[in-house]
Amino acid sequence: MTRFLSAIAAICLVSMPALAEDVSTDDVYACAGISTDAERLACYDAAVGRLKAAEDSGEVTTITRSEVEQVKRDSFGFSIPSLPSLALRKSGGGDEELDEVTAAVSSVSRNGAGRWRVRLENGQVWVQTDDKSVRAKNVKEARIYSASLGSYKMKLDGGLAFRVQREQ
Repeated sequence: MTRFLSAIAAICLVSMPALAEDVSTDDVYACAGISTDAERLACYDAAVGRLKAAEDSGEVTTITRSEVEQVKRDSFGFSIPSLPSLALRKSGGGDEELDEVTAAVSSVSRNGAGRWRVRLENGQVWVQTDDKSVRAKNVKEARIYSASLGSYKMKLDGGLAFRVQREQ
């Protein structure tokens, strides 16, 4: 039972607003305060039963911290809903912002305006937005990081930084 409760404490629950009042990990945690073994076990059984039913019906889902962090990496450069920060707060991770991503480069080409278009192996596509002259042949790695006023910069294989915008 202790392992089960530890597992529940390690996950984060995201539920629909209508269900938030009826199903919560708080119900499970409240059982710990019951002194009588039989009553405590009955409380756990009922609370976990409600939680499992809500999860089976799709009203509640569990996500891990690593899944939230993966969403942050995958969505870097896009404005997304606050699910990652909400989930990390619930799992004790705080509101840390992701400031940079490093990824392998799949291909580099020029767009119609003569600017670099960089496709990463993770599926992200970034396009140069400034006019800097950048070497981009046989590129293996891109480092994208947050710059001023919500913009982003990229370095290809540690070279010169240039401004980019996420396209895909």
